Amino acid sequence: MDNYTCITVEQAQEIIDNGAAIADIRDPQSFAAGRIPGSVNLNNDNLHAYISQADLDKPLIVCCYHGISSMSAAQYLNHQGFETVYSLDGGFEAWSLRCADRIER
Repeated sequence: MDNYTCITVEQAQEIIDNGAAIADIRDPQSFAAGRIPGSVNLNNDNLHAYISQADLDKPLIVCCYHGISSMSAAQYLNHQGFETVYSLDGGFEAWSLRCADRIER
């Protein structure tokens, strides 16, 4: 059973505007080239520290390249205690197409 919700870019914008955290699981080079403002780059090296310091009650949006890898990451993070977890449909590619003015570099 999935314990996360897939959301559109438009839904993500609203959730972010209401204070959600954003975890970007793309490689560090892609993250450095462009990211959703306020996002944190998660990888195997910082994942456990992130989880131990995070507010598990705060909604969390997980972003990857195209929205595929973020689904399993969202499910994993939900199992680690995050209460409300979302996977961004279409990933950063969809975000960059619809929200070019909301990309941090």
